[in-house]
Amino acid sequence: MVARMNALKALLAALALAAPAFSAPPRTFRVDYFHTGTATSETFSLDRLVLEPLPWPGSPARPFDELNLGKYLFEVRDRATNRLVYSRGFASIFGEWETTAEARTLARSFSESVRFPRPDAPLQLIVKKRAADQNFHEVWSLVIDPKDQNVDDAPPPSPGPVIELQKSGPPEEKFDLLLLGDGYTADQRGKFEADARRLIAELFAHEPWKSRRADVNVWGLCPPSDQPGVSRPSTGQHRRSRIGATYDAFGSERYLLAFENRSLRDVASFAPYDALAILVNGETYGGGGIFNLYATVAVDSKWADYIFVHELGHAVAALADEYFTSDTAYLPSAERPEPWEPNVTADPKAAKWADLIKTGTALPTPWPQEEFSRQAMAFQAQRKAIRARNGPESEMDVLFLAQQKEESALLAPLAGQVGAFEGANYEAKGYYRPQDDCVMFTRDPVPFCAVCQRALSRAIDLYAGKP
Repeated sequence: MVARMNALKALLAALALAAPAFSAPPRTFRVDYFHTGTATSETFSLDRLVLEPLPWPGSPARPFDELNLGKYLFEVRDRATNRLVYSRGFASIFGEWETTAEARTLARSFSESVRFPRPDAPLQLIVKKRAADQNFHEVWSLVIDPKDQNVDDAPPPSPGPVIELQKSGPPEEKFDLLLLGDGYTADQRGKFEADARRLIAELFAHEPWKSRRADVNVWGLCPPSDQPGVSRPSTGQHRRSRIGATYDAFGSERYLLAFENRSLRDVASFAPYDALAILVNGETYGGGGIFNLYATVAVDSKWADYIFVHELGHAVAALADEYFTSDTAYLPSAERPEPWEPNVTADPKAAKWADLIKTGTALPTPWPQEEFSRQAMAFQAQRKAIRARNGPESEMDVLFLAQQKEESALLAPLAGQVGAFEGANYEAKGYYRPQDDCVMFTRDPVPFCAVCQRALSRAIDLYAGKP
């Protein structure tokens, strides 16, 4: 017993030595910056330093991110000692855009932010980017004095009351998910709350969210818009709102992103959050998700419940898209580098999730890929025809239901088997997914695969649950 007590004391002393020198409880500190470049170059420049109105919502016991996810990583180090005090992996809009054809012909700037607990002493912010060798290399560094006179601590205009959708405990002990409404007028605030409650009910019907529900808080904010809906440039519809969501991101009609990062972050600063989801008041099928940035969903689409769960997979756990038959704005790589996302691999032996594969499973794992691809491409052609003539959304829903029925019947015989199924990460060849079907692969009524469930649970562990 004495030996165990001494060991415990030693452990507590080590943790105290490693703990960051934050005020108790610290405020949330934010760095807004511009990320500018092309397909072959990038630069960073400071926009503003912000002291947000609320205390830091994260767990003081979990300051370091060891999941090794994201295209980028930021570190916060004590300036005097170079001691690491906080870190998080993330992805970004720029990180996606630089792989598009447009990035080969012009430069663009995107507003981005990183958030961390306000320290008591000067710090160094270091942003790193993952290279082809999968290691992170420094691309930007900034020295920050939290007592700098230019730190903006003025509260932004209120977006309205915070809605407590699910309160499981104090923010610093839970995973805090914030839902932001966009394209809702003041009279539609009740609709936003109803939409939010419907979507989180669907989320908690899926594992591992169902089992981890007690570890999650869900909040809502809905700044009023002058007009219902958001921008959809391909149809000539333009809107301005504090969140700034828009369809047609990167030229993809279904891709919903919000480019008004500065304003979005000011709105979100009124509630505690570890993850963001933007609920768009729209009917047209659409959504998006970027790791440790946000997820988006058009709430009145027939497929909104599925999209919400799928896109949060991207935003929370860095899950990759496992499909390969849909058009994307991204240009394919001539090589097949190992992805950093946890649920896709270039390794036909699937070493990433080998512990979940039963002995004797064929690797790569056979599945009816040719028939699946033939069906999918036929449906894709019909989908393009509907969009080309601006057909009603109800027609698209009928098409998706027919596709779901055919795909479910084709994939059902292999349900639950973990292996290495070729076709993933937007590529028919050279990339593999863990199971034949998954929330990240189709719109079929199936669960997250075993690998995706584990990745989501590990992401939640970074903020809640047992240390």
